[in-house]
Amino acid sequence: MPRGNHYDVLVVGGGPAGSTAAAVLAEKGRRVMLLEREKFPRYHIGESLIPYTYFPLERLGLIDRMRKSHFPKKYSVQFVAADGKVSHPFYFFQHLKHEAAKTWQVLRSEFDQILLDNARTKGAEVLEEITVRDMIQENGAITGVTAAGTDDAIQEFRAPVTIDATGRDALSLARNRWKVRDPHLNKISIWTYYKGALRDPGLDEGATTVAYLPEKGWFWYIPLPGDMVSVGAVAEKSYLYKDARDLASIFQREVKNNAWIERHLASGRQAGPYWVTGEYSYRSRYCAADGLVLAGDAFAFLDPVFSSGVFLALRSGELAADAVDAALTTGDVSAAQFSHYGAEFCKGIEAMRKLVYAFYDHEFSFRVLLNKFPHLNGDLTDCLIGDLFRNFDPLFAAVANFAKVPEPLPHGRPLIRTS
Repeated sequence: MPRGNHYDVLVVGGGPAGSTAAAVLAEKGRRVMLLEREKFPRYHIGESLIPYTYFPLERLGLIDRMRKSHFPKKYSVQFVAADGKVSHPFYFFQHLKHEAAKTWQVLRSEFDQILLDNARTKGAEVLEEITVRDMIQENGAITGVTAAGTDDAIQEFRAPVTIDATGRDALSLARNRWKVRDPHLNKISIWTYYKGALRDPGLDEGATTVAYLPEKGWFWYIPLPGDMVSVGAVAEKSYLYKDARDLASIFQREVKNNAWIERHLASGRQAGPYWVTGEYSYRSRYCAADGLVLAGDAFAFLDPVFSSGVFLALRSGELAADAVDAALTTGDVSAAQFSHYGAEFCKGIEAMRKLVYAFYDHEFSFRVLLNKFPHLNGDLTDCLIGDLFRNFDPLFAAVANFAKVPEPLPHGRPLIRTS
């Protein structure tokens, strides 16, 4: 049992990355304390899961729980032109002969609660409504945190390793000025919810729809439980704010710019507030320092277009947990021990990042790419469904015929002290 406030690992943040890391480490027998600022359940955006999310959920023992959930089944993704013309739905099972080909559209309030409860079940200690105020640093290494609960009383928690999984608040990035924004992905999102909006029939009822807007903007349309739909517009800030600042006005203007979106929303009623977020594409300068590992959105976030966020958070939590367990086993928790973790996770991000860049390139079309290089259909599909941690050089060599393929970002390695 923990001795006072001393643990093997501290996890800061109870979202998908933090809950996954805590569950994996606790199951390995490590003494884990997870500190979460909010009281769950709480609202969060990012509701569409891609097929490879199945595998970290399987490791967490949550597939049966997901099967029994009321979350809509997602069999496909489809793309819609501005005039309302719909592509043939891309059914995951046509490529992936595995149960993972059927995934889910989730309410993040419920999904994240499932993950946090699972960490508790696996043996992690969880404290909610407690805010980490600072990292404790001794001899150049992070050895714990200070935190305050609802009574504002300061407490210390100690451990050889702290996993920063604080999401987009990104505690370590903010304190150390480690956040590096992606030089070309400068989009913003405005979104809301509709009740009673149109759903397509049969297998397509739970499909994610990407509906195009002018200037390489797009809508997401995600069916959720309770006859609700999550719908949001993504584009350059200069485009969305070109003649208005009011979120509702901007959103409703853009609805009229895609015939499919306008038709599907016509039967529904808008429910709840309009939300906005921007400048969300970034990566930390470092993945780790002595005694500190970054995971999930606290390390990097890419772009919502291919719904990779939750998968990358889960996979990051899993990879970080395995790296931390190995470091604790050797008794060396210095930054260098997390070199492989940073390299592996960045490899997956880079594959998806190249695909995102192509999507936003005005000269690029997936249809034209596959017409010329039909043998690469499998590689493209693997990338889209989340099989990111392998070699995609042939695919992106082909993409380079139509669009600029970005060089890998140099940051995301551990901060290794030289003295």
